[in-house]
Parts: sequence; structure tokens; C-alpha cells
Amino acid sequence: MTDSPRKLGVLASGLAFGEGPRWHERRLWLSDMHAHHVVTVDEAGRVERVVRVSGRPSGLGWLPDGRMLVVSMEDRKLLRYDGRSLETHADLSGLAAHEINDLVVDAQGRAYVSQFGFDFHHRGEFAKTEILLAEPDGRARAVAGELAFPNGMVISPDGRTLVVGESFAARLTAFDVAEDGGLSNRRVFAQLEGAVPDGICLDAEGCIWLASPPSKECLRVREGGEVLERIPTETQAIACMLGGADRRTLFVLTAETTDPDECRERKGSRVETARVDVPGAGLP
Repeated sequence: MTDSPRKLGVLASGLAFGEGPRWHERRLWLSDMHAHHVVTVDEAGRVERVVRVSGRPSGLGWLPDGRMLVVSMEDRKLLRYDGRSLETHADLSGLAAHEINDLVVDAQGRAYVSQFGFDFHHRGEFAKTEILLAEPDGRARAVAGELAFPNGMVISPDGRTLVVGESFAARLTAFDVAEDGGLSNRRVFAQLEGAVPDGICLDAEGCIWLASPPSKECLRVREGGEVLERIPTETQAIACMLGGADRRTLFVLTAETTDPDECRERKGSRVETARVDVPGAGLP
């Protein structure tokens, strides 16, 4: 690996805490988590509020019919937005004792939801946890367990592999996806050194870009663990997404702090970008 020649430029600033970036309908969508809004950012940097989520929004995705799904962290619900109002799509409170987090929706409209597994913000005792699956009709179940803070997730272009970042294990973990959406054949995609995966995205060569908050960088990682590229960030790198017309723009969400009160006061979260060589692939 050589040092990356790429430098990030600021596209938008003044957010409280950006999370869950997704490229959809020629715009970047994200959750301004601690400001309780889903927002969009166009390629000129214009920010537009879409909908308020009182329970703190995080992961985003879309059903095949175009309706948006939003993770509502605090009440542990998956919400559905039709452009006018929010409704409960799946109540996951019976499966998640603590906050739910990121989201990836497959081509059939099945939603995979990650969760903290313990009281993260109040420094509760760490516990491993599960990935949850919400069917298009709202029925939900756990599909993988014993995960150390499962976070960002991607699905391969053929829909047969799901990769999740385990933040508290410093690794990317892969699963086979069954016809019914179940996950099996758990294996290590990449064990990381000095980096902690948060939000992730997949490219057309099967490599994963991951944002690592504590090491303040985005990494491009090949299956097996080889780090192909590192792009440093001035502040914490929270999540990343490949988008733009050719899917060769790497959007990186950064933040000065993860403390909710400080985020709302400072509004120091930004959307930063760099051009890359290999386009995005798969979902989200």
C-alpha cells in the first residue's frame, strides 16, 4: 500500500452529526442524527431537510416501490416514509433491548438492521448482539448473533453475500444470504489493525471502503485484509458512500465529536468528497 494521493474537499458543513449516507435519485441522503432530521445534499452542496424523526434517525434504505425506510434509534422502530408522513414499518423493540443503528435493504425489500447491544451512550457493560431482519410486511426476526457492535452493512451485486462491520472486534464479517434472507456461513472478510469500521460501502472490484472514527481515516480494504488505500480526515470519519453520476465520488461524513449535546452545539459535522478510480457496486 502507498499513501493515497487523494485529498478530501468539503461539500457541505454545519450538520450536527451525519450518519447513514446513501446515494439515491441523484442526491446524497443522510441522517443528521442528533438534529433529528433526514436530509439530502446535492452535488452543489445544497442541504435540504426531508423529514423529522423524533427518535433519532440513522440507517436509510428504499423499498422496491420507492418508499424510504428510516431507522428510529431510540424507540427501536423501522419507519416508512411515503413523501408525506412517517409510519411504523416494523417494531423491533421486542428484539432489541438497546438502540438500533444501521440499515441495508435488499432487492426484495427485506431490511437488515444492526444494533448496539448495550447502553453505548451511557457506557453500559458491553454485550454481543444480533442482526435483525424485517420482512416487507413488517415481520421481524434475528438472523445472526454473537456480533461485537454490528454497524455498517453492504450486500453484493448478486445479492448472495452480506458484509457487516463489527466495530468492537475491528473486523469485517461476511455471511451467505439464503433465499429466505437468512444469514449463514459466517467468516472473516478482513481483520483490521488500528482501524474501527463504522459506515461502509462496496466497490465494483469487491473491495470495501470503511470509515474509521478513532484513526480519522477512510480505508479501502480487499477481502483477506489487505489495505489498498488510506485517506486521512481532519476529524472523525463516521461513514462513507460511493455515489455521483458514475458512482466514483466517495462521500465521507465526518464529525468533531460523537457526544449528542456537543454535536448539537458545535454543528461540526461535514460531508466531504474525493474522486476514486473504482465505482460503487451492490447495495446500498
